[in-house]
Amino acid sequence: MADAPSHLLAAIYAKTALGQQEIQSRSLGLLPLARRVLVLVDGKRSGHDLSAFVSDHNVAPLLSELLARGCIDVLDSAAPAAASAAAKPKTPEKDDLAGLPAPDSRSAQELEMARSLMANALDYVFDHYGHSAQIESINACRSHSELRALYPSWTQAMDSHAIGKKILPGIRVKLLAVL
Repeated sequence: MADAPSHLLAAIYAKTALGQQEIQSRSLGLLPLARRVLVLVDGKRSGHDLSAFVSDHNVAPLLSELLARGCIDVLDSAAPAAASAAAKPKTPEKDDLAGLPAPDSRSAQELEMARSLMANALDYVFDHYGHSAQIESINACRSHSELRALYPSWTQAMDSHAIGKKILPGIRVKLLAVL
């Protein structure tokens, strides 16, 4: 089950007929944040993409709830990912990760160092409360693969703040050495 969050973040979601109906009727009594995620599901965004819209909360439980209630389905990620890759240029975040050693070749100590760098940087820039859900997600990662899945949203968060933007290049170098 440790891979559930990274699997949820990597998948691309589409609304079901029930999900479409829920947007109109609000009959399931979804919490506002879960409803927001449901509205944003469009058959193109991954869980990771959706996490940017709920930056102060962990998107994985929201996606799990929507899946369990039958409001969304996981699309075949091979076709949308190929189409998406052809439509969008590679992001610097993905380029950063492309040159790294295999995740299973990294040590537990390196994983701890990477988690600490990412969480402490967010805590420094946003005073822990600003991105507490993202910090919790980082600390919950049990593998380098899970942590690498969070790297793009972490980079976006850091790049969204003047101080984060200033310190990001130096932290990125240290982080990529252990990620």
